[in-house]
Amino acid sequence: MHPKPSHAFALTIILLLGSAFADLPARAEALRIPSFTAYALPDAEGIRISQRSGVTRWTNPAVTLNWYGHFRTTGELTAQLQLRLPNATESRLELEIAGQTHPVVVRGAGPDTPVTADFGAFQIPQTGYQRLSLHSRNPPGQSPGDVDAMLLDGPAVADCHFNREERRNAASVHLNYPVPADTRIAAFYSEVTAVEDPTSTFYMACGWHRGYFGMQVNSPSERRIIFSVWDSGGEAIDRAKVSDENRVKLLGKGDGVYTGDFGNEGTGGHSHLKYPWKTGQTQRFLVTAQPTNGTFTVFSGYYFHPDSRAWMLISSWRAPKEGGWLKRPHGFSENFWGSNGHLVRKALYGNQWIRTEAGEWIELTTASFSHDPTGKAHRLDRFMGVEDGRFFLSHGGFIEGFTPYGERFSRPATGNPPSDLVLPLPR
Repeated sequence: MHPKPSHAFALTIILLLGSAFADLPARAEALRIPSFTAYALPDAEGIRISQRSGVTRWTNPAVTLNWYGHFRTTGELTAQLQLRLPNATESRLELEIAGQTHPVVVRGAGPDTPVTADFGAFQIPQTGYQRLSLHSRNPPGQSPGDVDAMLLDGPAVADCHFNREERRNAASVHLNYPVPADTRIAAFYSEVTAVEDPTSTFYMACGWHRGYFGMQVNSPSERRIIFSVWDSGGEAIDRAKVSDENRVKLLGKGDGVYTGDFGNEGTGGHSHLKYPWKTGQTQRFLVTAQPTNGTFTVFSGYYFHPDSRAWMLISSWRAPKEGGWLKRPHGFSENFWGSNGHLVRKALYGNQWIRTEAGEWIELTTASFSHDPTGKAHRLDRFMGVEDGRFFLSHGGFIEGFTPYGERFSRPATGNPPSDLVLPLPR
């Protein structure tokens, strides 16, 4: 018989083994990335992508399905795809990561039974953003399958970040101009120059506590200048629920300007001019406030029309339960439709001025950065800074780095307030 080890000896062995295992790197948990967080390229609408059904109606092999993730650890990454195919149907797929391409053939088990396409192991050679690009190698018109999720594992998964929420929009980003609270702002002037121009982009030049004014890319063939003013009363969705005494009222509009209602982001009066403003060309905006009897304020938006080289009225609205001046001047950039939220949006914001009740022009050369909740944890590709003497806002593109919330920037002063305004500015 072998002698039994003493309790002290056994404890020593356990401690030594524990110490050895403690020195091994912890295994990262496998990561499931829903298919509804992916993007279709080059046609953002070329595949149907929804939270309810995942990826469906993918019949064009020229369109790829793409996920973007930020890797903080290099090394091996294994990838599998969960998808659904008709029984006994074959699908040829190819996954590309970091310049490595792995093909597979997968056989279906029925429309309600997920199957797994195993692409094997890839190497993540460096930290930063990587694109996972899924290709269909099936004939045109044949679906490669309805995709449910990408499954990632291996050492490179440690601390990697993917947006796994349904919202695929780039985070909205804002610049806020600090102004003493008691400043009576009668007019707010700003210039915006688009650097990038994906569809579903709104570059907002002049924002204040009751509205917003800027330029929008609605489609490849349509652009707009938009001026909107919120109702009183706090209704968030349906303007039909807003009483007459809380509604803003249209007082006037410029030639070719459409006016109507808006909702679902607060409610109010909307106006827009369809005009093909040009990327790279500076656009000029001015908002004015005219308080009336301490009860109403008339807010007006003026746009410097590049063709006529003259200021035009977009619209004027009488806002009830107001009676004060412009407050909280700011600007922002918004990606309002998520199917192309992977694209970069960037604009320069410059030569900001406010005009006081007394007629004094004050230049705004300092701004702080903020973003919506999407930018807090889901989309880190959001930036503000100073470039070519102007502030810039940028979001989307899955670009390395980010600007911290609340960071403050200053641009060089121009010392040149707008001098070509022929408007009914209060004095």
